[in-house]
Amino acid sequence: MAIWVLYVNIYSLTFTTMNAKAKLSTYATLTIAFCSLTIGTVLAQIKLTNQSKLFINGIGQVRVGMTVSQASQAAGTRLISDPPNNDCYYVKPQREPKEIGFMVTAGRIARIDVWRNREITTLKGAKIGDTEARIKSLYPGQIKVTSHEYIIGGHYLTLIPKDRANRNYRVVFETDGKRVTSFRSGKLPEVEYVEGCS
Repeated sequence: MAIWVLYVNIYSLTFTTMNAKAKLSTYATLTIAFCSLTIGTVLAQIKLTNQSKLFINGIGQVRVGMTVSQASQAAGTRLISDPPNNDCYYVKPQREPKEIGFMVTAGRIARIDVWRNREITTLKGAKIGDTEARIKSLYPGQIKVTSHEYIIGGHYLTLIPKDRANRNYRVVFETDGKRVTSFRSGKLPEVEYVEGCS
C-alpha cells in the first residue's frame, strides 16, 4: 500500500511540469519499476524459505497431494530425492530451507517433516524447542497426547483439526517429554508413520 501511494505521489509531482513525450517516458519507466517491485515481492513470498509456515496440509505454497514436479515449482526450488524405498521416499530442497523433507507416496507429497530447523513454525507459531504446555495452549482442546515409541517419557502431541474438511490431516509434534524435537503435517495414514519411510 505504501509503495502504491509513493508511486502515485511521484506520478502526480512529475507530470505537472513535463511535456507529453517526457510524460510518456516517465510514466513507462515508473510503471516498469513498480511492476518489477511487485513481481519481485510476489516471487519472494512464493519461494520456500525458513519463514514459510507449516499448516495441516502443506508448507508455504506446497500442498499435500502435489506431484514432486508440482511441489518443486510451488517451492521455487529444486527438490532432491533420497533413493526411493519402494513406494515411499523423501525429497528435500536443494539449498534452503535445511532440515525439512517431503514424504512421497504413490508419486505425490503425503507429508512434510521439520527435523531440526528451529526457524520454521506453524501458522500459530509452534516450533522446535517449544514446551508441551505451549503446544497445548496454542491448540486448546485439539491435542491428543500419546507415548513416544522410542523416547522414554517422550510424547506425540497430535493436532486433530476441528474442521471437517481437514479431518484426514494431522500435525504431529514429537517431544522428549518436555520440548518439541521435530514436527510434521500431512494426510492420514502417512503423517502417523513413526519411522517415516523405513
